Amino acid sequence: MKVSELYKVYLAYPLVTTDTRNCSPGSIFFALKGENFDGNHFVEEALAKGCEFAVCDSGDVPAGEKIIRVDNSLKTLQKLANYHRRQLKTPVIGITGTNGKTTTKELMAAVLSSTYHVLSTQGNLNNHIGVPLTLLQLRPEHEYAIIEMGANHPGEIKTLTGIAEPDFGIITNVGKAHLEGFGSFEGVIRAKGELYDYLRKTGGTVFLNHENSYLNTIVGNLKKVFYGKTSDSFVWGNAISSFPFLSFEWYRGDKMYPVKTQLVGEYNLENALAAVAVGNYFSVGAHGINKALEEYIPQNNRSQFRDTGKNKLIIDAYNANPTSMAAALENFDKMQVSPKMVILGDMKELGIQSPEEHRKIIDLIEKSAFDKVFLCGPEFSSLPVLHPDACRFEKNEDLIQYLVSSDITGYHILIKGSRGIRLEKTIGFL
Repeated sequence: MKVSELYKVYLAYPLVTTDTRNCSPGSIFFALKGENFDGNHFVEEALAKGCEFAVCDSGDVPAGEKIIRVDNSLKTLQKLANYHRRQLKTPVIGITGTNGKTTTKELMAAVLSSTYHVLSTQGNLNNHIGVPLTLLQLRPEHEYAIIEMGANHPGEIKTLTGIAEPDFGIITNVGKAHLEGFGSFEGVIRAKGELYDYLRKTGGTVFLNHENSYLNTIVGNLKKVFYGKTSDSFVWGNAISSFPFLSFEWYRGDKMYPVKTQLVGEYNLENALAAVAVGNYFSVGAHGINKALEEYIPQNNRSQFRDTGKNKLIIDAYNANPTSMAAALENFDKMQVSPKMVILGDMKELGIQSPEEHRKIIDLIEKSAFDKVFLCGPEFSSLPVLHPDACRFEKNEDLIQYLVSSDITGYHILIKGSRGIRLEKTIGFL
C-alpha cells in the first residue's frame, strides 16, 4: 500500500498505537519489532481490543480485511508521519542537546501555549518511534509543534529531522554523554549538529545560546536568534538567586522582567532564556511568558525540590552524564546552606572513558565542601575516594539498606545519577 493510500485510512482513523495495552476503538495498530519483542505476534490481540486496522510486516500474520501488509512497519510509520506533517504544514521547532532538552521543551511549550494551540513531545518520546507517533497527533488546529529529538549514535538526528522536517531548531548544548555510541566529545558535537545541517539545507532558523562556543563554531551562516547573558542578544538575562528555586531577570530592549521559577539550579537559566527567546520571537507577551515560566512545575525527577520534613532534597535523578553531573555539583556547592550531602549514581554509556570521567567527578567532590558523600554503582565503587565522610555502594539495594538503618536528618541533599541506578528509590527513605 502506498503511503498516500494509507494516509486515507489514517484520516478516517487518526489514532495510532504500537502497544496492545493502548488500543483505543477505531485506532490503527503498527506491529513494530524490537530486540525482545515482535509486534506481529500481537496483531490479532490488537484487533480484538478495538483497533480498526493493523499494519504488519510478517508473512506469518493471516490475511484479512483489517490487515495492511507492508515491507517494514517502522519505516511505514515514519513515512506516514512525514506525509502527515507535510499535509498540515504546521511550523515545527526541533530541539535536541546533551542536557536540558526536555526541560527546555517543556518551558517552550508552556510559553507558546499561553497564546497558541501547541503540540509538543510528551514525556521522552524523542526517538525513531516517538517522533513519528508525536507527529501523527498533529491536528489542523495546532499552530506550532515542538518536537524533541534524542540520539546516542551518529545519524539519528539526521533521520529524525528527515521525518519531522523542522522549520526552526535549537540545540540546548553539547556535552559528554553517550560517549560509548558517539565515540568522543567531538562525535557528540557532530551528531547534534545534524539538526543544523538540515536547517542549513532548508533555510531554517536556529535559536542559539550566545555564550556556547561549541555551537557558535558549527552554526555557520544559519539564520540565528541569540539568547544568553550578553546585551547584544535578542533576549538576555541573569540569575538573581538559585535556592531553593531559580529566580532571574530577562531583558528585551531596555525593558527588564523578573521571574521566579519552580526550577532548582542556576544551570536552568539558559533553558529558561531559550523559552523566553522563543516566546518573544513568536510574539507572546511578556506577561504570558512570565506566567508560564512561574507556573511550570518540573516532573519526573528533573530539577525538583522536595522538603520531606526530615531533609530538603534536590532531585535530579532522571539521568546523568559528566557535563550535567559537574553542573549540578558546582551549583550545589555554591548554595549557602548547611549541612550538605550528595548521593550520586554511576553515569552510563561512557564506554572506555567511563573510569576517567567518574574519577573527575570524584576529584570535583573532594574540592567541594560537602559534609557527606554517598556514591552508588560499580563504577564509583571501583575508585578510591579520599573524602572522610564518603560511603560507596555497589548497588542501589545496598544504599537503601544503609539509609533504612541510619538516621539521615537535617540535611540538604543532592540526588543525581543515571536512570539505570534508580536513585529515585532512595527518596522515600530521606
